[in-house]
Amino acid sequence: MYNELIQTIYISIDDTDTLTGPRGTGKLARMIADTVVKEYPVFGVTRHQLYVHPDIPYTSHNSNAVIHVQAEGEEAMDHLFEMAEEVMLGDFLEGSDPGLAVASSDQIASPLIVYGQDAKCSILTQDRARTLAKNLHIRLKGLGGTEDGVIGCMAGLGLALSKNDGRFLQKGNIRNILSSCTVERLFEEGIDVVCSLDGTEYTTGTVYFRPEKPPRPCPVCGKSVIFVKEETDRLMEDKRD
Repeated sequence: MYNELIQTIYISIDDTDTLTGPRGTGKLARMIADTVVKEYPVFGVTRHQLYVHPDIPYTSHNSNAVIHVQAEGEEAMDHLFEMAEEVMLGDFLEGSDPGLAVASSDQIASPLIVYGQDAKCSILTQDRARTLAKNLHIRLKGLGGTEDGVIGCMAGLGLALSKNDGRFLQKGNIRNILSSCTVERLFEEGIDVVCSLDGTEYTTGTVYFRPEKPPRPCPVCGKSVIFVKEETDRLMEDKRD
C-alpha cells in the first residue's frame, strides 16, 4: 500500500510507440521506473485506458502509463523529469508523438481530475492540456512528432491520483510470476488483496494466469488487487482493464 506520510510524484508518458516499433509505452515506462528506483522508491507503474475513437491517433489501445514515485520537493520533480526525458529521448521511435508530464499529488487539482475523466470518453486537445499544465504549474513537454502525447500524459496524472483506475504494469516483483502462483506468494511479491467480484477474499490456493503473461492487478483505494473467478477446482485471474 501507499505510504501516506510520503508524497507521491507521478511521471506520466504517452504516445511513445508505433505500430511497427520494437516496444510499447508500457515497456518504456518500466524502463523509466528501473532508472528512477536507483534513487527513489517506486510504488508501481500503472496503465490507464483512454478514449478510443477514429478521430484520435493511437497505435493499438490508446493507453498511457504512469510511474508512481515516493518522493517530494521541487528538486526531486526536476530531477525525475530530467531522468524520464533522458530515457525517452534515448529510446525515441521515429513516427511517435511522445509527451511527458511530472506532477506531485498536491498539483493534481480538481480540473485535472475532470480532464482525466474526460479523456476516457471524449476528444481533447493540446491547447487544453497545455493550459492546464500552465495554470497548475505542472511540468509538461512534447518530445517529438506532433507532440500529441501531451494530451494523454496529462490525463494520466488525473487518473493515477485516484488510485482507482487502470491496472498495474509493474508492482513489486509480480512480473516474475508466469502461468500460476500461490496466493501466499502473490502477497510476498507485492499484491495486497486477492478476491472475486462478489467480494470473496482468498488467502490460500493457487491462481492461474494467462500463459507466459504476468498478473494484472488493479489499483483499488491504494491497494493492489487481483480479481479471480472460480473455475472447477481452481482460481483463474478475472481480467480487468
